[in-house]
Amino acid sequence: MEFCPKCGSVLMSKVKNSACPRCGYTKKGMVKLSTKEKIEEHPEVAVLKKDFKTEPIVSEVCPKCGHDKAYFWMVQTRSSDESPTKFFKCTKCSYTKREYR
Repeated sequence: MEFCPKCGSVLMSKVKNSACPRCGYTKKGMVKLSTKEKIEEHPEVAVLKKDFKTEPIVSEVCPKCGHDKAYFWMVQTRSSDESPTKFFKCTKCSYTKREYR
């Protein structure tokens, strides 16, 4: 792979006397970079369930079903000088409620 010494863009190596697509630099005596590191063709990838949740679970009573566990997250929905909005999603029925403070 060859790179432009001015802007760092990748130069097309298959075209002779090619110019940099970004800045127009034409290559003359470019230095070739290579690596001896091998990349695995099939790295191990963890497969998770479709509805895998990463939010923390807290004790919060659901107003819809009465279950006492809920996922919890916070989002800054208003201006930055006001407190963020807390969201609770029931682990049983998936009802979502928000709490303003």
